[in-house]
Amino acid sequence: MSEMNKRIMVALDFPGVTEANRCVDMLEGTGVYVKVGMQLYYAAGPDYVSRLKNKGYSVFLDLKVHDIPNTAKGAMQSVAGLGVDMVNVHAAGGRKMMEAAREGLEKGTPAGAQRPLLIGVTQLTSTTQEMLNTELGIVGSVEECVVRYARLVQEAGLDGVVASPKEVPLIKEACGTSFLTVTPGIRPKGTDTGDQHRITTPEEAFALGSDYIVVGRAITQAEKPQQALHDILEGVKQYAD
Repeated sequence: MSEMNKRIMVALDFPGVTEANRCVDMLEGTGVYVKVGMQLYYAAGPDYVSRLKNKGYSVFLDLKVHDIPNTAKGAMQSVAGLGVDMVNVHAAGGRKMMEAAREGLEKGTPAGAQRPLLIGVTQLTSTTQEMLNTELGIVGSVEECVVRYARLVQEAGLDGVVASPKEVPLIKEACGTSFLTVTPGIRPKGTDTGDQHRITTPEEAFALGSDYIVVGRAITQAEKPQQALHDILEGVKQYAD
């Protein structure tokens, strides 16, 4: 098992425990991160996160908190006790909300334990230029918005951002190479793009400097998830540290 395994996050986008477990059991021992999003978390609850941790998985709890500062702080204080490794908030919630979220996470982390990484979502990979300007009312390009949010996330004391791989070089230039980038929108060659627009292959994502890539359907809906993971790892092994 290489260090590259730990940089691949498998998105467990399933409607319930039964479906998730089929994939989780097949990937056990591979060393990958798993991402638990809203669909699975709302169906299975916090106990399922504990079960994943007991199986040895690193867990990114992807709930994209976006609320007033006090509520965001309380939410993070609650999830800190689950032992997750990474959580996130929407950068659009503003600096005070992100600072409050970080404080809640620090307060809720058990004594002697390491605080979970906290990252800010810049723009979803489903966001297009037209959506940004016309529907969201944000002026400028998607890239400009992402970099502006990334700087705000860093000023709030968070560890990194969620962004498209295509924006990683700009983020690293603005915030430094140690500022983490978690990149969804990953589609191996020959797979369906689905509802995402700003996408790349795994190889392109790591070449652009992504610290972690999030892969969902290309692995979870494969006939043999472990083989699909192996194929991705073979393609990106030249980018291993």
